[in-house]
Order: sequence, then C-alpha cells, then structure tokens
Amino acid sequence: MIPDLVTLLLWIGVILIVASVVGRVLRMRLSPNGENEGIENLVARIRAWWVMVILIAVAFLAGRTGVVILFALCSFAALREFLTLTNARRADHWSLAGAFFVVIPFQYLMVWAGQYGIYSIYIPVYVFLLMPIISALRGETQGFLVGVAEIQWALMITVFCASHVPALLTLEIEGYEGRGVLLIAFLIVVVQLSDVLQYVWGKLIGKTKIAPRLSPSKTLEGFLGGILSATAIGAMLYWITPFTPVQAAAMAFVITIMGFFGGLVMSAIKRDRGVKDWGHTIEGHGGFIDRLDSVVFSAPIFFHLTRYWWT
Repeated sequence: MIPDLVTLLLWIGVILIVASVVGRVLRMRLSPNGENEGIENLVARIRAWWVMVILIAVAFLAGRTGVVILFALCSFAALREFLTLTNARRADHWSLAGAFFVVIPFQYLMVWAGQYGIYSIYIPVYVFLLMPIISALRGETQGFLVGVAEIQWALMITVFCASHVPALLTLEIEGYEGRGVLLIAFLIVVVQLSDVLQYVWGKLIGKTKIAPRLSPSKTLEGFLGGILSATAIGAMLYWITPFTPVQAAAMAFVITIMGFFGGLVMSAIKRDRGVKDWGHTIEGHGGFIDRLDSVVFSAPIFFHLTRYWWT
C-alpha cells in the first residue's frame, strides 16, 4: 500500500466529512421538509460522492486489475448512456454488440497488459475501419453515415479516451515505480475539483455567460476562478506526482482547460438531443457521462504529456 495514497484518501475523507456536516446543517436550517431544491441537490451530491470515492478507493487499493475493471465497467455504462441518444438502426446491431462485448474487453485487456502499441491505435484505426464494414454488410443504406459516425464517436469518448485513465498505471517513470495510481488520483482530484470550484465561483461572482445556449450555469468568472483555484491545488499536490510544483501547476492548468471544454462538448450533444442529463444513475449527478465528461477529455492529453516528458 502506498503511504502517499493513504494520506490523500484520508484528506479526501476529511473533506467529505466536513461537506456532509455542512450539508446536514444547511438542510436542517433551510430545508427541513425538503422544500429547498438547491440544498436537497447538494445533499444528494455529497452522498453520491461518498459512494464514488469509496468505489475508487477500493479500486486503487486493489492495484492495476481493480482500476482497469472499474473503468471498464464505467465505459460499459457510459457507452450504454451515449447510445440511448443516438439514431442506431437495426443494421447497426451487430456493430453495437461488438462494441460492448468485443471492443471494450479487448481495449482494457491491452491496457492491463501494458500493450501501448495496440491500445493506442486499436479503436481509432482498426475499429474505425471494421465497424462500417460490419454495418455495410447488412445492406441498409438509409441513415448509414449518421449511424456509423455516432457509434464511432461514442467509442472514442466513452472507451478510448476513458481507457487512458488506467493506462497511466503502465507508464514507467524513473524513481516513480509502482506509484502510477497516484497519477490517476491527481488527474481525477484536480479535474473534478475544477468542476466543483467553477460552479462555486460562478454562484458567488458569476455574471458573464460563456455559452448560454450550451450550459447556462457556466460563467467567465466561474471559469477563471475554478481553473485558477484548481491549478493552485494541483501545484500543492505535486508531492503525489513525479512533477515539480511548477510542472504540477502547468499540468493541472492543461487538464482543467481540457476538462472545461469537454464539458461544453458533451453539453452541446445533450442540447442537440433535448435532454438535461445523460442519465439518472448517480443521485444528484445525472449519468456516468455527466461525471466523466471532463475526465475523458483531459485523460489522453495528461497521459501523452506525461509519457512524452517523463518516461
């Protein structure tokens, strides 16, 4: 067990305890009968965070196998959510079955085995070429391009990008052996805190809407406050990474920026489909994609920057 991981988990536990106490006090004072929607949503989110943190902590403590299995299951659930909003045709059923029961298991198996030369090109090259062939063999042309493109895009976001999170465990960094799980912790903590802090700063001082048609709650003030705050937190978490404080701040800045734009992209898809959330699996948070959107956009960038400069 990595001492730094235990320390980090203890700090996260303390933060959640404080948040739970604050939520309980606010509920007793402002929403004793559940009449305040904002407070009730906050309490639900805190309960959901407890569950998510416990699951992630168990996976972290289980090592590479636990982390790979956790994210494989997340990809399965996220792909299912994504495809419910697509225009899948009967002719795409074989492709969809292959996506769930062949593409996901093989991608994560290669990640678990550390086969970078395979998992880095398997979906964007081989699956991208094979999926249209399978659909074309059904002989139906109506909606062919849209159906194939949606399946490919869904696989890229929910499987290929997401698999770069556990892939961090395969990086061989001199002097950092056996501590790859801390890189995952850094990525998730910084990106998720950025989301929370952007929301908080937006509520406190937010006035200027960034993209009101995509996400009415996102403001310029919230964006700047959240990004800068998360960057500062990333710099303070340098001790769990192979980075210096300055390098950790730079990496945190990059991944929070990518996380923000990832959220905008996924919001655009939801607005296009006329839905508020990707699903209702996680109480107070929506679906899996609602929680993974910023992480999946930042994970490949974080992985390749770390791989290029530190391995």
